[in-house]
Amino acid sequence: MATKANVMDTLKERGFVKQTVYEEELYEKLGKESVPFYIGFDPTADSLHVGHFMQLVAMYHMQQAGHKPIILIGGGTAMVGDPSGRTDMRSMMTKETIRHNVECFKKQMSKFVSFEGENAAVIVDNGDWLLNLNYIDFLREIGAHFSVNRMLTAECFKQRLERGLSFLEFNYMLMQAYDFLVLYRKYGCALELGGDDQWNNILAGANLIRIKEQKPAYAMTFTLLTTSDGKKMGKTAKGAVWLDENKTTPYEFYQYWRNINDEDVEKCLKLLTFLSLDEIGELCKYRDERINKAKERLAFELTKEVHGEEKAQLAQSQAQAAFGGGSAELLTKEISGVETVVDAMVAASVAKSKGEARRLIEQGGVSVDESKVTDVNAPLPSAEFVLHKGKKVHLKIIVK
Repeated sequence: MATKANVMDTLKERGFVKQTVYEEELYEKLGKESVPFYIGFDPTADSLHVGHFMQLVAMYHMQQAGHKPIILIGGGTAMVGDPSGRTDMRSMMTKETIRHNVECFKKQMSKFVSFEGENAAVIVDNGDWLLNLNYIDFLREIGAHFSVNRMLTAECFKQRLERGLSFLEFNYMLMQAYDFLVLYRKYGCALELGGDDQWNNILAGANLIRIKEQKPAYAMTFTLLTTSDGKKMGKTAKGAVWLDENKTTPYEFYQYWRNINDEDVEKCLKLLTFLSLDEIGELCKYRDERINKAKERLAFELTKEVHGEEKAQLAQSQAQAAFGGGSAELLTKEISGVETVVDAMVAASVAKSKGEARRLIEQGGVSVDESKVTDVNAPLPSAEFVLHKGKKVHLKIIVK
């Protein structure tokens, strides 16, 4: 442990760290001992998505530096249903669904963290302690240490007050702080990591441990993964960019990163890949058309991390074929009033008529994204896709 670089230096150099508390104390602790830490994940889907990517990479850096990852699954809150930012209640989840989703998460996470050996990662479910809480006992033990006045100054609550803050939402800070306290008592967990939008909740947990246990506990938040214009990354016209290849194909995943804005390439290389900073600096040295090489490297590295090298190479070769072997952006056509692939081919001038489009499909000359079209009545796969005609015509289609 003593011979390894301090992981906080690594995280800062790569642009992860946004806020910390007791920073000098935490830095010293991370440099001289193994620190159990936790990150929370909401099990409301059977796959992680790009929004989780930074946490996975951060866990990798932490574990490689000798620290123990504790992956907290929000089974307790998922059983309740979280109304945050919604006009309807999220459907309540069964224990069986949560268990299935956790197994899917573990499979995806195992590409970034190890569940075996020294400092093996563990997965725990806050449902194990939240679902059996006695409400009066909880208020007496935990609620007594929270000032309503101070809670209302937190940014997460100030924003919600404008549209109405439910009592359920108001309890979230207490429940998340209690999670941290339980993990401290059970695993010696002294550090919580998360996105910067969780700062107040994470800080509340660290403070609760210091009050209840009279022991040091720490909070660290990460920069949110956003584009240069402030929008969250990981959304397309089809929805979220998933890590499950049945939801987002390796080709679609590769193309998402290949087509990000020039201004976002260096940041993503630092935050999401394991390339050295020197190599990243060399890749991003030029901000002209040569930045496309950096985009290709980013797309390849991230696809390899999630789907493996073989699928990354296949996605790259498919993309290069679509780009005609060069580095120019894929030609995009916007069309409307179409329902089938045949309609799209005619509207995009890939075929002169529906009859010609059908013949091309029957002859095996048409593909959509990675899949060959075999049905002349095939519906559009989504509102945004790549249409391939033979080996030379490759168009990005956007249906308005």
